[in-house]
Amino acid sequence: MFNLRHKLGDTYSPLYFLSALGAGGAVVTFFMYLMFMTPHKATPIPTWESLQAVLQGDNLMLQTLTVIALLGIILFSLLHLRLLVWNVREYRHFRQTATYQTVIQTNAEVQLMAIPLTFAMTINVGFILGGLFVPGLWAMVEYLFPLAMLAFAITGWYAVRIFIDFMSRVLVTGHFDCSRNNNLSQMLAIFAFGMVGVGFSAAAAMSKVPLTSGIGFVLSLMFISAAGILAATKLVLGFRSMLEHGIDREASVSLWIIIPIISVTGIALYRLSMAMHHNFGLHVEPIESLGLLTVLASVQILFAVLGYAVMRKLGYFDAYVYGKEKSAGSFALICPGVAGYVMGFFFIHVGLVGTGLLEKNSLAYFFLLVPLVVLQIQTLWAMFHLNNKLLT
Repeated sequence: MFNLRHKLGDTYSPLYFLSALGAGGAVVTFFMYLMFMTPHKATPIPTWESLQAVLQGDNLMLQTLTVIALLGIILFSLLHLRLLVWNVREYRHFRQTATYQTVIQTNAEVQLMAIPLTFAMTINVGFILGGLFVPGLWAMVEYLFPLAMLAFAITGWYAVRIFIDFMSRVLVTGHFDCSRNNNLSQMLAIFAFGMVGVGFSAAAAMSKVPLTSGIGFVLSLMFISAAGILAATKLVLGFRSMLEHGIDREASVSLWIIIPIISVTGIALYRLSMAMHHNFGLHVEPIESLGLLTVLASVQILFAVLGYAVMRKLGYFDAYVYGKEKSAGSFALICPGVAGYVMGFFFIHVGLVGTGLLEKNSLAYFFLLVPLVVLQIQTLWAMFHLNNKLLT
């Protein structure tokens, strides 16, 4: 794919993990086509068997879409794994440096939350690959859900340990520089908890065993609730500092971190409602899902417009994307693109199609998909561009 730099030492940053996170997110964008545009009535997600039926059918357009999506999933899964291994190796070297000791004594310690965040994405990528490329896997999925939850539990424990070490230090010592908190970088911890929460929600929604579903439900809600209360705190503190000091130029991209946080927590809440619907007797109407998704999409659009306006005025794109200035934090540009695309697919299919407001495969349906495809292409271009600029 491309040759990566090695042994960055003091110049490494844990935010480089966001490069692997972005590649994993790209896998999810291609999976959305298969999830919502190919038939799989027997299973909640597409599988090897459902895709085989599509490829053996007579719908040429759907077959072409399926092949393209599968190729994209394979390509970006390999890229995700390569960047994950590279980051783990570089992080091990970084831990031996004096810069690491400085990081864990400052506000920047929150950057370590990018590690469990990326590991949680790796579990999701593995689940997608298993479902799509392993014949007959879904027949034993009820045995796999507990293993997936164990993997998310380990990742969640790692995230909690990093966060508690950080927060206990600043609460005991008071060494949190509020004047340098003039951005939303601290929301990275909320993003990590939300990613773990949405991971647990998959088992809650898709398992037919009440005990498995219930355990996933409880654990997902625990992480989503923690993310919610922390988000309220970090959001107020961040905006308080930004209003007083102005936003930090290099970290201005953090304004967009709200977008992926909204996506992962929103999808988790939707899955939990499906768990209550399928396994615990609570009937959920499609209009309720549309209402939830509309509220979440509205918040995303607000922060998308606000963040773009601020970064444009600061010349962020000219400097850190197209220009010569380099910042590992610029990899955070990829996550909002992926998250907006995924939320768009849920809004169209679960919200509009699910309520009967939009007919699937109609002209209006494909018209609404066009901006999402454009967003996906722009996001993938940004990913390759930043990889080439910062990693080679």
